[in-house]
Amino acid sequence: MREWELIAYGNCEHTIPEDHASSLVKVAKTSLFAGAGGEGVLEHRRKHLRARGVVGVIAAPGCQLEILPKIDAMGENGVSDETLRRRLVHMLAVARDIRIDAQNSTSLGWQRDTLLEILIRLFCRKMMEAVRQGIPRRYIDHEDDLSALRGRLDMTRQFSTLAAQPQKLACRFDELSPDIALNQVMKATITKLVRFSTSADNQRSLRELSFAYADITDVPPNALRWEMITLDRTNKRWRELLSLAQLLLGSKYQTTSTGQSGGHALLFEMNTLFEEYILRVLKRALTGTGRKVTSQGGHKSCLFEDGTGRFRTRPDIIVKEGSDVVLIIDTKWKRMTPRIDDPKQGVSQSDVYQLMAYSQLYQCNRVMLLYPHHQGLPSEPICKPYDIASPTGTDRLFVSTVDVGGGHSSVAAALVATVQKSLERSYEMTG
Repeated sequence: MREWELIAYGNCEHTIPEDHASSLVKVAKTSLFAGAGGEGVLEHRRKHLRARGVVGVIAAPGCQLEILPKIDAMGENGVSDETLRRRLVHMLAVARDIRIDAQNSTSLGWQRDTLLEILIRLFCRKMMEAVRQGIPRRYIDHEDDLSALRGRLDMTRQFSTLAAQPQKLACRFDELSPDIALNQVMKATITKLVRFSTSADNQRSLRELSFAYADITDVPPNALRWEMITLDRTNKRWRELLSLAQLLLGSKYQTTSTGQSGGHALLFEMNTLFEEYILRVLKRALTGTGRKVTSQGGHKSCLFEDGTGRFRTRPDIIVKEGSDVVLIIDTKWKRMTPRIDDPKQGVSQSDVYQLMAYSQLYQCNRVMLLYPHHQGLPSEPICKPYDIASPTGTDRLFVSTVDVGGGHSSVAAALVATVQKSLERSYEMTG
């Protein structure tokens, strides 16, 4: 199914079994995205389930539910699941700095496999290539009581713990070992994916990788020492694999969870992913232009109490020229409605108030609400300006859209054009 769509359950030919629906809901409720009411991923109604703005795969015993995002390019009708999977994976790749070359892209099984199996296959292929070049090793400090001196003598331990055993020497030495934090993360990812994957070729690849990591310590995902991982010129080829491991084990806009009934979920919140994708594309596109893009910055407070700031703000994207904030962008993964259906086109009043506050706090006279374009809107992307507070003022709020259904180069060009248009001082209100 696709986000915000319904899937019926019951005993009819075109419904899923009720016990499957209940199992899927039980697993969905284990997700961090489920929220206080437990329905942030799936709404459980009397005759149907309704997906929300979270996509990915929910698996329960005997069934899997794949939720895909609505990413349609301008002029498209009836976009296939294969196309949606491609677009979602490429958005994830941009957001996580993961390279997908042409060879990998054409053989990832977009049509026959779910999003989960595609990501597992991508991980396995990159892992196989990296392992063939050698698993990274580092010198690790060891302490051992030996019959001959190795390294240096630990005087404190020698004359305390080993005082009654003069035949032993308290040695401290460095040993080159593969049992390091980076490899423990990779093994934890492999171990977890072995339980998730139902694809025969993925299972075969994961078993081979498990054999290669047999001597690495098993560490549960919640105990992995991410802070101990250092990437340098000797192991930089593992950077993409580390991003994929974070993606599959859990990250800020994605969650993996395991249900009590043996199910599991790999889910992504589209609103956060859309923000990260736009940020990365825009940051790259504006490199060398004199404009700098930052994310979740600012942190200015709306109110102050005895000198202490309250209600701290965090705009999604800030565009600067030097030290000046010239544009603030708030991304919204929502489908704008055509004007004929809604004079406000689905734009939330609270979102408008929020951007007006940003304009005041950051002394920025250009703010923007950015939505994904879709086929229900006019053929060209929207960049509609509104005067803030006064019809003759200079501060403007732009309601804009970007077509994320195209290639990254076209998305980048469209974003640059939209930013440039919003910053033009002589922008016509009829534009």
